[in-house]
Amino acid sequence: MFKSFERGWRILATAIAFSVFGAGGLLLGLVFFPLLNLCMQQNSQKTRIARLTVHYAFKLFIELMRITGILRYRINGIEKLNRQGLLILANHPTLIDVVFLISLIKNADCVVKAGLAKNPFTRGPIKGTGYICNDSGTQLLDDCIASLHASNNLLIFPEGTRTATDGSMKLQRGAANIALRGECNITPVTIRCTPLSLTRGLPWWKVPASQMIFTLDVGDDIAVAPFLAQANGETALAARQLTQHLHDYFLPEKPAHAGA
Repeated sequence: MFKSFERGWRILATAIAFSVFGAGGLLLGLVFFPLLNLCMQQNSQKTRIARLTVHYAFKLFIELMRITGILRYRINGIEKLNRQGLLILANHPTLIDVVFLISLIKNADCVVKAGLAKNPFTRGPIKGTGYICNDSGTQLLDDCIASLHASNNLLIFPEGTRTATDGSMKLQRGAANIALRGECNITPVTIRCTPLSLTRGLPWWKVPASQMIFTLDVGDDIAVAPFLAQANGETALAARQLTQHLHDYFLPEKPAHAGA
């Protein structure tokens, strides 16, 4: 009986948390960012404040989910994120991975789906922060490299979408090309969620039988120069090899399955 009550509470708490998230996105987009535009003229300063605001908003959201018992988490190697100009690549098992990571990084830029820029709940924050939309074609690569060279910490999920529930992964080569062409080493972050939930194709209200436990491991930097050397300077070949390396790095030992 207690387990049924506890699970029922987590369903209710999850509904409350995502309602707060949506309301917060609307509030930022309709009130805070327009006021920021009126009060400040310098674009770089506006972007910095906007990103810092989203950072703290996401931190509060994660703490809300922790306090209400939806999840617990531990982070290993967080000190490695306290640098500038990082290219942070992560696997993408759940819906809130980007929220977790931006809550850890004050000066975060990231590549987001173009659809989120049209969503009324996320449009305001994305526009205010100047996040890079993935619909810019060939310009996307240049925008990402420029962001890194401007000492932003750029967050990318190489899969482009959430990992399949069977654990299989298919990485795009865009992230590897950014690293190689921008001559930027990779800071990898491995995200694990047990039991797995908030996955692709799983409704938010279908919470697992027990509390989610997130583990984020920030790994040592992956140097890109050896991949270019091995490919004799051929970026396309180096990108294929680096993408395969990242695939093997992020692939879980045993595919997890979504909680019922």
